Amino acid sequence: MELSDTLLCLFSSEIDHRDGSYTIEIPEREVELGDLETNSSYRIAMVPQARTQPDSNTDATEESTQATAESGPPVSEGDHRTVEIETIGEQGDGIARVERGYVVIVPDTDPHERVEIKITSVTDTVAFADVVKRYEDHE
Repeated sequence: MELSDTLLCLFSSEIDHRDGSYTIEIPEREVELGDLETNSSYRIAMVPQARTQPDSNTDATEESTQATAESGPPVSEGDHRTVEIETIGEQGDGIARVERGYVVIVPDTDPHERVEIKITSVTDTVAFADVVKRYEDHE
């Protein structure tokens, strides 16, 4: 799947039914730290979450492997991403979040700075990245 260069944010959410209409909740961080503004209109693309249907020939080991792959890190070494640094960690490095709230540590960055990064190391819970490019406000 190809994503537009004008993509402002990417997150996972569920559709809720409330009082005769359906809603999608946008994480607060996308408004506070991202490019979204309240009382503004946006185009939304919906992409279904991949679901695995257990096959009658699939054993428990294969199902476990599939579940781990789907819940694993959403980034790989060498990936390039454009992120916004949300905060600074205890060690002084920038912290950004990507899909499913997965944390990426980016040294030599400041809060609210928008940067292109290259993932250099990945674990189950956190990735580390280097800055490739720094963006000026609203570039």
